[in-house]
Amino acid sequence: MTRAEIFNELNIIFRNNFDDDSITLTDTTSSADIEDWDSLEQINLVVAIQNKFGVKFNIEEVNAMKNVGEMVDFIQNKLAE
Repeated sequence: MTRAEIFNELNIIFRNNFDDDSITLTDTTSSADIEDWDSLEQINLVVAIQNKFGVKFNIEEVNAMKNVGEMVDFIQNKLAE
């Protein structure tokens, strides 16, 4: 799966989770950029991402994800395993 394809899927997940069709993710998008992105929403996002891509993240990986670009990197790495 290409980086662009992952971004497209993540845009859908974020728009659905935050109920906001105006969200457009970039590599640098972080919780500081989306008002309702708190620790509980982080869990919801991780679950939705794991379900969509069929991957599993451990707690260290989740804590290491500081922005969407890092999420994409983790997803690509998991898909390549």
